[in-house]
Amino acid sequence: MDHDHHHATPDIPAGTETAKDPVCGMTVAVKPDGRRAVFGDKTFHFCSEKCKTRFKADPWFYASGRAAGQKKAAPANAQYTCPMHPEIVRDVPGDCPICGMALEPMLPSDEPSEELTDFTRRMWISAAAAVPLIILTMGELVALPVLELRARERTGDAIRALLDLAPKTARRILPDGSEYDAPLENIMEGDRLRVRPGDAVPVDGIVIEGRSSLDESMLTGESMPVEKSSGDAVTGATINKNGSLVIEAGKVGADTVLAQIVAMVSNARRSRAPIQGMADRVSAVFVPTVVGIAILAFLVWLIFGPEPSLVFAIASAVSVLIIACPCALGLATPISITTAAGRGAQAGVLIKDAEALERMAGVDTLIVDKTGTLTMGKPKLTDTVVLGDRTEADLLSLAAALERGSEHPLAEAIVEGAEAQGAGRQEAVDFEAVTGKGVRGTVGGRVVALGNAAMMQEMGLDTGTAEAKANTLRAEGKTAMFIAVDGALAGIVAVADPIKESTAQAIRELHAQGLRVIMATGDNERTAQAVASKLGIDEVRAGVLPEAKKDLIDQLRREGHKIAMAGDGVNDAPALAAADVGIAMGTGADVAMESAGITLLGGDLMGIVRARKLARATLRNIKQNLFFAFAYNALGVPIAAGLLYPITGTLLSPMIAAAAMSLSSVSVITNALRLRRVDL
Repeated sequence: MDHDHHHATPDIPAGTETAKDPVCGMTVAVKPDGRRAVFGDKTFHFCSEKCKTRFKADPWFYASGRAAGQKKAAPANAQYTCPMHPEIVRDVPGDCPICGMALEPMLPSDEPSEELTDFTRRMWISAAAAVPLIILTMGELVALPVLELRARERTGDAIRALLDLAPKTARRILPDGSEYDAPLENIMEGDRLRVRPGDAVPVDGIVIEGRSSLDESMLTGESMPVEKSSGDAVTGATINKNGSLVIEAGKVGADTVLAQIVAMVSNARRSRAPIQGMADRVSAVFVPTVVGIAILAFLVWLIFGPEPSLVFAIASAVSVLIIACPCALGLATPISITTAAGRGAQAGVLIKDAEALERMAGVDTLIVDKTGTLTMGKPKLTDTVVLGDRTEADLLSLAAALERGSEHPLAEAIVEGAEAQGAGRQEAVDFEAVTGKGVRGTVGGRVVALGNAAMMQEMGLDTGTAEAKANTLRAEGKTAMFIAVDGALAGIVAVADPIKESTAQAIRELHAQGLRVIMATGDNERTAQAVASKLGIDEVRAGVLPEAKKDLIDQLRREGHKIAMAGDGVNDAPALAAADVGIAMGTGADVAMESAGITLLGGDLMGIVRARKLARATLRNIKQNLFFAFAYNALGVPIAAGLLYPITGTLLSPMIAAAAMSLSSVSVITNALRLRRVDL
């Protein structure tokens, strides 16, 4: 195990009894008065009090030897970067060679910003010594970095709030059934953990015992609790509401959803939007231009100015150099992106990089998959139609008995639906699955078949009168199956993938935002059209393979459209990567999230509505910031050079120029912070 503190190499005399420190792995001499602890029937020796303290916090973990395989939550060799110039990356702390700001670690942290604390302390010390000097001449050097750092610190409040929700300990269940609270960093994949009512789930995992409801609002933004039972996945930092759960730890440390959220937002805050290129190009010529204007002002005042002309010349040149500050241009984009990333995290919208956010604002066409995006992604039994004298419960009992032997997704829906409606449980024998048609077998001495019309016709049954009822169900987007018992048609069962409750409202809001919505699905035309007609979707492409989705995106892009693609499956990954903006539903596959620029934790289309609102508000905010910066310099430089002197008879002093320079950056920071309150 790696040392987390520095040890001197001990000089142990030959023949001295030694032991291995169970925490850090160091070999230490066994001394009567040395540092030791007893656990079970064994005595352990330590190199330092720190190792002894860590051992006492979780003795079972270290005594069992599991610490040797512990997974580190994050690499120790963190790199450092400049918040203003993310292209600057160093292996050690230091100052940015471009702007002089202290480099910050690239790893996300819930600790307060050391740089913010340092700048704040310096600001108050300087202010106590010379308040007027601070306001007029030191504002750019001290106060403005504090304001900027405070702005960036506030945008991380949502992330730190999430990190605070993660418990510091987890209740580990030992093989003998005993339980104790272990430090969270010692939890490993496969550990069995108890989550009591009111506790936060410590890590991502799977429920193996118990039933409860979890409050996932801190991750998804949805206020309704989500029911969880055996086999369901749970996410770290969500809150257990009522029942007791036993979970098996799945992802720990840096692999948890919470850690990935923090990392994604942290990366987005350091990324650069394409619109920032305009500010960079202007800044590249800004300094030589300003120096030229200052020299020109000096010469004009020296030659043509009133006496003392040299004093006027120096004052005007210095005022130009002071007031012409590129800081506002440099802040215009990154401060808005930083604030937007934090606001998005609060609303369950994770921005992978600034480019995706900017592109999202310009999207005019949204392509969505059906299963798992528009719908729940889990079929349910919707209808049971009786054709004869049997009861509905009897039909469901027979159908479920057959389907228990099938692995088809629709079979699971029928079995769950029958159990939910209290249909009696029966077992089938002589089970046979007929490929492409259905299943059949014997249930309670009766020959039962469940399948499509082709299967019924193969059995010599006429589905003519029942076909009309089946077609009515299919027109509603449902899959209809016939049931035959002892050679007679007995009924119809229908299964459908329910549409998410928020989908219809989301489609309406997307239309109101000017987006064309296209559904591209591998389902059949009739089912796809039925769903589209319910939701008011503009265009349907049914029976589409994953490669065809990518081809559709390429075609629309050639026509000049800006495309966003939303999906949740592995088959959606190529299309997500091909679109201008890929949007992954947080309930889907990891590969889909890797291919996307935006991830929606809530897993529904309302997240796209929120992402679109955030993107447009952010781009608008950036443009406002750039306008403030350009307007300030366009007005301030000529005034500082003395353009108004012939009219007003006054010349801008360097101290007033310094105050005006500070106000330009303050206006940009204040405007960017408005994004924290944008309505999503």
